[in-house]
Amino acid sequence: MQAKKIAIIGPESTGKSSLCEELARHYETLWVREYAREYLLLHGMHYTSDDLLTIAKGQIALEDQVTDKVLKESKSATPLVFIDTNMYVMKVWCEFVFHKCHAWVLEQLRDRKYDLYLLCNVDLPWVRDELREYPDLEIRKKLYSIYRKLMEDQSTPWVDIHGDYKERLTLAIDAVDKIIL
Repeated sequence: MQAKKIAIIGPESTGKSSLCEELARHYETLWVREYAREYLLLHGMHYTSDDLLTIAKGQIALEDQVTDKVLKESKSATPLVFIDTNMYVMKVWCEFVFHKCHAWVLEQLRDRKYDLYLLCNVDLPWVRDELREYPDLEIRKKLYSIYRKLMEDQSTPWVDIHGDYKERLTLAIDAVDKIIL
């Protein structure tokens, strides 16, 4: 048995973590937290390109750990794992900040398979926290466009998640139901 893996991606402050948590609650499963938050809270915001590789490896390890736990504990015929951030986020982050991406991240993008991407749009108000870097709406729109282009150029189903939190959850549940029913 394999878990269906749903990755929630998009620019910062677009409700990815909230959506993951709500979907996990709705489907009575686990979700993978964004490893970068943990790492940056511990090490600070003065990160390097090498730090992003460390974060990417930590994200994959966390994803594998949670997926294994879901497979062991799930009573569902279709186990689900919701993943807050995957290697597309790392690719965009690396390229946007450092103008290059680690080969390891690109290999993970090539080799790891997901069943659905939920791309969170930038139509929610930006919320300040100690880790967020891009309050400017134009930069957020540019980042969203980069993600959208990546989604259009790959073969896994994806859905644009927009609207208020309730609308986002409804869109996400409809998309997930289509891949499990």
